[in-house]
Amino acid sequence: MKKTDILTPIGITLGIVMISFGIISSAGLGGFAAFIQVASIIIVLGGLMAAILINFNIDQVKSMGRVVRESFSQNEMDLEGLISLFERLSERARREGLLALETELENVEDPFIKKGILLAIDGIEPEVIHDIMNAEITAMEDRHSKGRLILEKAGEYAPAWGMIGTLIGLVLMLNDLNDPSTLGPQMAVALLTTFYGAVLANLVFIPMSGKLESKTEQEVFMKQIVVEGVIGVQSGQNPRILKEKLSAFLSDDMRKRREENEGVQVEDVTNEAS
Repeated sequence: MKKTDILTPIGITLGIVMISFGIISSAGLGGFAAFIQVASIIIVLGGLMAAILINFNIDQVKSMGRVVRESFSQNEMDLEGLISLFERLSERARREGLLALETELENVEDPFIKKGILLAIDGIEPEVIHDIMNAEITAMEDRHSKGRLILEKAGEYAPAWGMIGTLIGLVLMLNDLNDPSTLGPQMAVALLTTFYGAVLANLVFIPMSGKLESKTEQEVFMKQIVVEGVIGVQSGQNPRILKEKLSAFLSDDMRKRREENEGVQVEDVTNEAS
């Protein structure tokens, strides 16, 4: 289940606020006008778009909007719920057989978990299940890598086009050294293109790419737990052993919280029995 990742917009906003604070603290509110240079914006954004169109095919360019949206969302990682699910599946499989798990799949939304359980129900060997599911994980990593490549390249191109704008401004300035009135605007073009390119790269494109890479690592981590859980259910592992095995993926804090919750549940059952 996806939800909005508020950290991405907060981070971008915070970066803009800090840059604005630096401008205001040095030059006051009127200082913003000096940082608006249409020619510099056109050079950086136009050059960046041109480079992206040259580097990628039409399908990759069309997917850029979807890739950017992904950096503003996140998948909920309910590790404890996932472990509880496989503990329940293992109990039922040992009690009623693997075929009984077909009814359990009606309440499972994750297609990766469904695929693994269906492979187990079909009697596929654990080694084959492991290979099939890990191949899917590898393919997912490859798709995600190609998706965020466009952001990584944008992060490389933006500063380069900023430097190109700087060179343009310097050439214009050197050609008109005899006219002091042109030095200011031309120097502004020279410096602001570098500024725009650096901000776009280091506040937008590179951090977004890093966020997507982190999300991929989290998704791979979750899918690895699923693989271990499916193989445990298929091989008929004791539910308690399977639970302990999957709990190794939990952090120390999550394990401690889980143990505390289980302790409270045992205490409640004891009180009810008395």
